[in-house]
Amino acid sequence: MSTYIRILALCSLGLATAAPLGAQVPEGLPVAVDDAVWSPLRANRDAQLQDALESRVRTNRFLSGLVDKKLLALAVVDLANPEAPRFANLNGTHMMYAASLPKIAILLAAMQQMEDGTLVESDEVMHDLNAMIRTSSNGAATRMIERVGGLNAIEKVLTDPRYELFDPEFGGGLWVGKAYAKSGTRNPDPLQGLSHAATANQVSRFYYLVAEGRLVSEERSRQMLEILSSPGINHKFVNSLSRIAPEAEIFRKSGSWRNWHSDSALVWGPEWRRYIVVCLVEHKDGEQIIRDIIPLVEDVLGPEAN
Repeated sequence: MSTYIRILALCSLGLATAAPLGAQVPEGLPVAVDDAVWSPLRANRDAQLQDALESRVRTNRFLSGLVDKKLLALAVVDLANPEAPRFANLNGTHMMYAASLPKIAILLAAMQQMEDGTLVESDEVMHDLNAMIRTSSNGAATRMIERVGGLNAIEKVLTDPRYELFDPEFGGGLWVGKAYAKSGTRNPDPLQGLSHAATANQVSRFYYLVAEGRLVSEERSRQMLEILSSPGINHKFVNSLSRIAPEAEIFRKSGSWRNWHSDSALVWGPEWRRYIVVCLVEHKDGEQIIRDIIPLVEDVLGPEAN
């Protein structure tokens, strides 16, 4: 079915999205890294990048204070050389409320079930996945939770040994413990008792695996990248990157509720500008704080830093 005909069909059902379905993923993604040289993200902690990131944050007394109080968590993965990634973080294993950011876990659960044949890949399903990620539709997220079999089904995928995106030995991680609705049952995470939570490190692992075609399968990883592309909300990371690096492709999911703000992105631009960044913050000015993280991260990754 052509994209044009598919969009017409969706419109007739009232399902058209603001961003086009099946957005193109740039050449080179997912990245092909041979199994012989590939290694898990945790094995790629880089002392030089860690020192540079911490030193840069510590030059800002306000950000430094948030880090010390565990009100800010930050993780960065340099993918300029995909065969030798560099990973650094601050409070990376500290679990925080993350609002809508954990909707990426619902996306993963849906893709795993479509791969297994237990969820039908229909126009309605694909519409809701796009709306859930690109414009953060709570209604679409709640429908997808129901379609995949509820909160326990998502937990099963997150704790699956293939992914371990929630792992108590590493501070927890991604968690969806309630539908994105006013009512409904609650399944809080076993470590902090949060409904929608994440750690910066585990969100980074999600993007690391999807960027290298290792989340479910290469084809499902490409589908997830398509859905994560073309962000429909221009704030936080997207706002900063649209000014600093308008030529870069952004694959992104964010979240906000009251004083809790979060953002996560795979940034794919020319030359050195290929990285993952995740930030979680609890502060009334969290949206602006997250905007300010991008130039800070680019300071420690850019050519002058090297």
